[in-house]
Amino acid sequence: MSTNGPTGYGQNENPYDGSNPYGQQNPYGQQPPAGQQPPYGQQAPYDQQAYKQEAPYGQPGYGVPPQQPYGQQPQAGLPHWLGQPGGYGGAPVPGTRQLAPIGERLVARLIDVAVLIVPTVLVFVVLGASILYYIVAGLISFGYEAAMLLTQGGQTVGKKVMKLRVVDLGHGGKPAENSLLIRAAVYTLPNAVYCIGSLFALVNVLFPLWDKPLQQALHDKAAKTVVVKES
Repeated sequence: MSTNGPTGYGQNENPYDGSNPYGQQNPYGQQPPAGQQPPYGQQAPYDQQAYKQEAPYGQPGYGVPPQQPYGQQPQAGLPHWLGQPGGYGGAPVPGTRQLAPIGERLVARLIDVAVLIVPTVLVFVVLGASILYYIVAGLISFGYEAAMLLTQGGQTVGKKVMKLRVVDLGHGGKPAENSLLIRAAVYTLPNAVYCIGSLFALVNVLFPLWDKPLQQALHDKAAKTVVVKES
């Protein structure tokens, strides 16, 4: 009997009988049976690539700024309709409004004062520095403020120039007429009281500097309004 043949010659001649010894490569490039790990160096099927899985819904991936949940207010104490600046300090999101900068509100008031200089000076020339003068001057200011806010969509001449607008605090739309009348009255009529009116006007115009986060003056609080910058 010959013993010159190779060891194991004639054994496992059928490559498909599934009896391939451990450590031998699967012939003809066959894939391993289901449920078994592929040999070292071969790529796992697509659905088994753990590192290719996407982040769960609602969790931003690397480098993607997190999005605020729908309906979440941009900052505590602000109404829902106020928009936020764009990403990384960019421009406001289209269709949204921002609170008016205090400096621009002051400039708008100075423009309105300039509009009222001529009639106020004429009244002073006629009446002099009397109690009647302060009453008439206060009524002129009230008439101007109320008429402009009611007929110009919450804007005076100064606010038009600076692109500012008075809106309702609750919904961001046009305030009710009585709210605009209250706002105009609280802003202008105290000026009819000698000395005390001037002190109130000073506190009132500076009040937005420390009123956070809505930056309301006293007449805004009385009428439940805010001043916004038109986008």
